[in-house]
Amino acid sequence: MKTSRFMKFIGGRDLFYGLILLILIGIAIFIYSNVSFIFDPIITIFSTVIPPVIIAFIAYYLLNPIVNLLEQLHIHRIWGIIILILGISGLLTGIILLTAPAIESQVKDLAANFPTYISQMGAGIEGWIQHSFLAPYYEQGYEWVTSNLSNLTSRVMESLGGAVEGVQNIANVITRVVVAIVTFPFILFFLLKDGEQFKAFCLKLLPPRYRDDADELLYNMDVQVGSYIQGQIIVASCIGLLLYIGYLIIGLNYAITLAIIAAITSVVPYLGPIIAISPAIIIALVDSPIMLLKLGIVWAAVQFLEGNFVSPNVMGKTMHIHPLTIIIVLLVAGNLFGIIGVILGIPGFAIIKVLTVHLFKRFKLRYNRYYGDEYEPYEET
Repeated sequence: MKTSRFMKFIGGRDLFYGLILLILIGIAIFIYSNVSFIFDPIITIFSTVIPPVIIAFIAYYLLNPIVNLLEQLHIHRIWGIIILILGISGLLTGIILLTAPAIESQVKDLAANFPTYISQMGAGIEGWIQHSFLAPYYEQGYEWVTSNLSNLTSRVMESLGGAVEGVQNIANVITRVVVAIVTFPFILFFLLKDGEQFKAFCLKLLPPRYRDDADELLYNMDVQVGSYIQGQIIVASCIGLLLYIGYLIIGLNYAITLAIIAAITSVVPYLGPIIAISPAIIIALVDSPIMLLKLGIVWAAVQFLEGNFVSPNVMGKTMHIHPLTIIIVLLVAGNLFGIIGVILGIPGFAIIKVLTVHLFKRFKLRYNRYYGDEYEPYEET
């Protein structure tokens, strides 16, 4: 039986095998949705293992270039890893010991005074609204907030399932954090030591026909995700350092605490800086309008330096993702997976983009194979 060119183009018999496979996967998902409780232990194991693995991979992308450099300097890879980990551990320990008292004092003071800052800012905004055109709507808004949020505490307790369950949830979170902190250095060590061997081992598990494609995909994913993680960490650290210097110059209270908050939140592109500046705005607004103006100048200067000097030199042009796409990805990933989605949304999108680009490249090659002789070849771009 002769097969048409179109059937060959879309896969021929392989297409039917693929459809059968998709049907079997759908049946498996349906069965799983009805007996998912059986897999609860497996889900618990994965939820325990995945956090330290993610942290280890982030550290791997940051430290692997340094380990490679040490290896080029004729330092054995294992000794280079040990020296690097011990050096970073000692450096972080020294920084923590030197800065912990000041940070602890500022955090306690900020936590104690922040409600006062909020109430003072709210009183100022309320006074401004009552003397503006928004005054008629203020009473309606106040009544809505009072009626809907008066029993907020009881609603939160109901959603937590009671105090006992809430304590259990907190204990589970603390346990997972401790497990992640304790286990991730060991995972990191073996990633740095045997990362390339593990990649080669995984490629050997695939049929020889697909190894080149898989190797190309893994390389492109490694470049995209690695450049993003390295770039965002370095950029966020630079933003935190620049803001700390700026806050010290203008005399803003809680300078180091606010700078650390800015550095942490700046890991999330575009949305992070907006979150980072919010507590500083509240503190500066309560202090004085002049302090708010100084804060605006510092923030504008930091954003100028970051946008024109830091990011272009650190991030480069490896991501090739439009800013609007980044914002949409962050919103969707955050809505689906919460804070984890916000943090990992862009690397996940980069991986999906690499897969899509590769599949489209294969599609163009297939088109040229079956239709290029009759029509114009699909241009290789």
